[in-house]
Amino acid sequence: MGRPALRAVQVFTYPLPPLGTNAYLLAAPGREDCVLIDAPPTAWEAIAPQLAKLKRKLAAVLLTHGHWDHMAGAAECQAAGAEIYAHPDDREWIENPMLQMSFMMDDTEIAPAKVDHLLKQGQVLDVAGIKFEVRHVPGHAPGNVLFYSAEMKATFVGDVIFAGSVGRADLPGGDWDVLENSIRTQVYTLPGDTVIFPGHGPKTTVAKERASNPYVKG
Repeated sequence: MGRPALRAVQVFTYPLPPLGTNAYLLAAPGREDCVLIDAPPTAWEAIAPQLAKLKRKLAAVLLTHGHWDHMAGAAECQAAGAEIYAHPDDREWIENPMLQMSFMMDDTEIAPAKVDHLLKQGQVLDVAGIKFEVRHVPGHAPGNVLFYSAEMKATFVGDVIFAGSVGRADLPGGDWDVLENSIRTQVYTLPGDTVIFPGHGPKTTVAKERASNPYVKG
């Protein structure tokens, strides 16, 4: 089940199998819609009861990157009426997900999703009543982006950084030097009290990771 995390904008967190990938359902006050950040397998099944409880529709899915465990549920969400946002460097993985078979857990068929909106560095989105700054943070995946909300004092980063760890750079399209630069220039430059919502594991803060992350020190 999801659990609310922040005031004003409600954040419901769903760690979903098979890799415990976090999906985040965000509900701004006074709206009739919501936004989902990342769509792991079974994402729609997980969030549909909460949408029904809130009496809202899903307006958009913001994908932090195109790896299968973050996008395998996107097609089902799109079929329910949501528009898909992603960076062009990962578009091919999202629209042709079986290209990822070499690093998937098995050969389970994943339905493709059409990317409706392409993202770029510095873009400002206003989705379901929430404003996000888009920052391109490649290194784990070529099209990894983070979504930063100054109002929420929160950022949703995908697999670029975790609590006490960082994303893998040994998958196709990964590069350690690029990842380290992304963290230093795009994550650690956010305000220290910004809450980091990662693609796996518990939340943390920019200040904590900047001071103590053993892989990339601030």
